[in-house]
Amino acid sequence: MSEQRVERRLAAIFASDVVGYSRLMAADEEGILGRLNAHRREFLDPTIAAHRGRVVKRTGDGLLIEFASAIDATRCAIEVQEGMATRNENVPAAKRIDLRIGIHVGDIIIEEDDIFGDGVNIAARLEGIAQPGGVSISEDVWRQVNGKVAADFVDTGDQSLKNIPRPVRVYRANLTGDRAEPSITAAAPPSLPETPSLAVLPFQNMSADPEQEHFCDGLVEDIITTLSKLAGLRVIARNSSFVYKGRSVDIREAAKQLGVRYVLEGSVRKSGNRIRITTQLIDAKDGTHVWAERYDRSIEDIFAIQDEITLILATELQIKLTDGEQARLRYTTTSNVEAWTYWVRGLSFYRRAVTKEDTSGALHWWEKALALDPASATLNAMLGFLHSVNARFSWGDGREAEMAKTRVYAHRALELDRNNADAHIDLGILAAWDELHDEAVSHVRRAVQLAPGAADILNLASFILAPSGYPDEAVILAQKAIVLNPNYPAVYLGILGNAYRLSQCFDAAIGAFEAYHARSPGFGLVDLVIAYRQKGAVDKSNDAAKRLLSARPGFTISAWLKTQFQRDKSRLEADAAALREARLPE
Repeated sequence: MSEQRVERRLAAIFASDVVGYSRLMAADEEGILGRLNAHRREFLDPTIAAHRGRVVKRTGDGLLIEFASAIDATRCAIEVQEGMATRNENVPAAKRIDLRIGIHVGDIIIEEDDIFGDGVNIAARLEGIAQPGGVSISEDVWRQVNGKVAADFVDTGDQSLKNIPRPVRVYRANLTGDRAEPSITAAAPPSLPETPSLAVLPFQNMSADPEQEHFCDGLVEDIITTLSKLAGLRVIARNSSFVYKGRSVDIREAAKQLGVRYVLEGSVRKSGNRIRITTQLIDAKDGTHVWAERYDRSIEDIFAIQDEITLILATELQIKLTDGEQARLRYTTTSNVEAWTYWVRGLSFYRRAVTKEDTSGALHWWEKALALDPASATLNAMLGFLHSVNARFSWGDGREAEMAKTRVYAHRALELDRNNADAHIDLGILAAWDELHDEAVSHVRRAVQLAPGAADILNLASFILAPSGYPDEAVILAQKAIVLNPNYPAVYLGILGNAYRLSQCFDAAIGAFEAYHARSPGFGLVDLVIAYRQKGAVDKSNDAAKRLLSARPGFTISAWLKTQFQRDKSRLEADAAALREARLPE
């Protein structure tokens, strides 16, 4: 009896999907579906056909296409992304339909009208790490297309792709006129170890009073903060999980977008002095409920409920706790309920874009909280951090006075709790400003040890480490922060870019700073002037200087120097020289 023959052939596989498809559909289901179908009918399908591609399958927002030639596949991808950029020109950023595309060439198995094999799997993984509006290709594709298609390619190095046994060298198409957010890294952020991963979604406010939103959000943020102290758990940062606030959420899709296995969701009803909290832990792999509980308690029990939830989560996810982690797996911000309500009110200001007004709002509420619980290490530490922000930008009572306040609050926080990560960050900032760089490095490394899963802690540690002489370590922490906080604030780009620039990775730094400016106009431009000039791109440096003065006409080099700290004074002098060469005002 002869064996059934399996049909195989070599092919170029093109995989694509829509960035943030679930978010777009939740906001305007009929409108997005209509526009996507119009893109397919009017542009995508004709373009694919013109390059001799065969659409193997459509999966909602995704496409799997087979090409006989890697050149055809890559030319098609570039034309698609450039065409989509044009079609998105007058569309608000929140409503744009942006694609990610991955291409690999390899052996595939044909079964009826479908295709399978490593060639398909790798293309799908490449699509997953592509930038919005971008194209990522494997080295096998690059060898065939380099010099034969109208695009330059950036070597992003060997990448570990999920469920692919060997690393794959990946190249990113550097599309001219690309209107999507520029690439932020020379290589995709490293995958974190295969540890349990969790997203805590915003709890639903079941109370009639909309003011209770602060209560719900504060509860969730406290759970996330406590869990981020565990090295054996990857918990997604608040910024990223809260993009689902107020939306009907497909748990599996949310987990896929956030890159987690488990999702915690819940609801809160507060009436007078009573609260009802319901929670359920879901395994997004198959949608099963791992654990669920309802708490009907007095408001004074809110802290005990948080402790119980975090301990159960650690148990259910089978996280092995060290003695130190067991001690830290408790809610410690405050034991005063009224102070806690002020704390969560302040968080609503703190989590916005950092402005003078937002900082003042957070200070107002946290000072009220501290007055009720002066022995709170966290409140002292966070007030110290806000005053350090005021000091850097010369807000409040001026730099020296604000830094003195930071010093008082930070030392008080550390006296109350030697293991408070925020206090160590404060002291790291202070030491860096005092040019005690070894002390600064010691404090921020300790903060990372105490809160290894806290994206903001890692990002601030990167901010200190890069100019303190450890830019390579800073890059790793900034990249990890982005993995933990995939919907990261724009400031993350500035910190990542600075670490790259000080590591002499100028292309990656420029990508980060351009992306920073794209998301927060006017920010990142000083660094672009320096990075372009130090790379030797004088014309682009001069153009960045013009953009800087247009966005910030009052900019001066002397004012900028007051915001900088740098162990290597010769490097800081070189940075200032680059700004002077671009003819920026002294």
